[in-house]
Formats: sequence, structure tokens, C-alpha cells
Amino acid sequence: QVQLVESGGGLVQAGGSLRLSCAPSGRTFSGYRVAWFRQAPGKEREFAAAISSGGSTTYYTDSVKGRFTISRDNAKNTAFLQMNSLKPDDTAVYYCAATFSWADWPLPITQHEYVYWGQGTQVTVSS
Repeated sequence: QVQLVESGGGLVQAGGSLRLSCAPSGRTFSGYRVAWFRQAPGKEREFAAAISSGGSTTYYTDSVKGRFTISRDNAKNTAFLQMNSLKPDDTAVYYCAATFSWADWPLPITQHEYVYWGQGTQVTVSS
């Protein structure tokens, strides 16, 4: 069982930046694809970004492309989501998710394709 722990959420003004972190508790991230999903108030959880186990392949939903960057440091056993040029529409609970696969492509973008999930971290962007 892999438990994921997110950190880095908070309150930021529009145009600002935040960096989210995700680390597995008591286990290596090696071999795991990682994704970030988000859920805004009253809305369905949606895919934001994903990265392959080796870090060579990434994929973004259109609404965050060019503003968010997903990355990972396997030596530090941590994945990141750098969020720049934040907008009020980015306000949501952000969830880290992971599933084991050495394949670089395609990267899954639906919730059911990820086995392990974190508890979520709140990101609030004020206008």
C-alpha cells in the first residue's frame, strides 16, 4: 500500500505562484507514474497534469498548459507541481495520484487509472 502526502497548498493572489509536493510514505516512488488532479467547489474532480515514472514524458490539460509544470526528483522520492500565473479558477483541492508503470506513454488522465491517492491540499487564488 502506497500512501501519498501532499504539501505546499495555500492562499495566493492572482498572478502568483505555488509549488505543490507529493511524496509516498514509507515507499519509493520508483516505477510509479504520478498525476495531479484537482476538484473545485461544486465541480467534478479533473485531471491537471501527469508525468511518467522516469520523468521523460509529461501531459497537461489545456487549461493549465504553459502555466503549470509537473516534475519529479526520484533521488528525493518526490513529485512536484509548479503553478505559475495562478487564476481564481485554479482554486481547488489538489490531489496527487500514482500508479505503477514503467511505460512512458500514453499517460493516463482518468481517475480510475490511478490506484493510490493523497488526501489533498487546498489551493485558493484570490482576485
